[in-house]
Amino acid sequence: MPSRDFSLHGAIDLGARQAAARKQQERRAQGGGAQADSGGAAGQYVVDVTDQTFNTEVVERSQSVPVLVDFWAEWCGPCKQLGPILEKLANEAAGTWVLAKVDIDANPQLAAYMQQMGVRGIPFVAAVVAGQLLPFLNGAAPEPQVRQAIDQLFDALRKEGILPDAPAGEQQPAAGAAEGPAGDPVFAEAESALQRGDLPAAKAAFEQILADNPRDGQAKQGLAMVELSQRVGSLDAERVLQEAAEKPGDVQAQISASDVEMMYGRVDSAFDRLVAAVRVSAGDDRDAARKHLLSLFDLLPPDDPRVGKARRGLQSALF
Repeated sequence: MPSRDFSLHGAIDLGARQAAARKQQERRAQGGGAQADSGGAAGQYVVDVTDQTFNTEVVERSQSVPVLVDFWAEWCGPCKQLGPILEKLANEAAGTWVLAKVDIDANPQLAAYMQQMGVRGIPFVAAVVAGQLLPFLNGAAPEPQVRQAIDQLFDALRKEGILPDAPAGEQQPAAGAAEGPAGDPVFAEAESALQRGDLPAAKAAFEQILADNPRDGQAKQGLAMVELSQRVGSLDAERVLQEAAEKPGDVQAQISASDVEMMYGRVDSAFDRLVAAVRVSAGDDRDAARKHLLSLFDLLPPDDPRVGKARRGLQSALF
């Protein structure tokens, strides 16, 4: 995950790329060439971007609204975890920022440009603000961490005066943020490990906090996020969900599918899946589904209404 110190100082100026794109468009127009459209939009605040439309959809649009650019590919499993989370958050933001999606296999110019920036792997997300590109996210992460990172990005840009201040009451702590008491070095270590993607170090830090205070809710939530990331990181999300659909009586398949859905931010679906598994299974399988559901509750605040609903569903399934 990115650090807190977001700044456009040293960011990549896309002005030269914009000028080159305009010249290309002019040559096509003079030659009578057809203009490519903007690609299939995945929603009002999500747009598919191509080599031909990057200038219009990203660079020019960034003059009025921040654009997050998601570089992905069909063969990339982590991309399929991160993409739906970004789309959900873009639609929640309702125009505060826009998500542009770039399929690197279908757009070789943008893929080459990404490599020129020193990026060697996907998923990769860049933030483009006022024509300036800032590397932002490398790799997939659970929804609470992605939400937190986006909040931190825009807070930093507001402090620099690049973005206007949010209206009073809009800035809320990110769900699942691993923010402990001010000055707590162990929480700071845990958060630093999360930001650099060192999940084992983050897990060790949260476990140390819980060893000293087993009732620490923030540490429980942080540890649950890390463990979910570790479990899902090695999975093929589409295959897991397909297997769960084909084998509704396979409790382990349902458990893995619930992890994928939590990573996608489909909380209700994940909880409902495990409640159903408890209801139709028995013995060790039933206990495994029950325990896994209880572990997923730690990803959310105890007063989250989705947790309350799932607890009632679990009680009904058990009795």
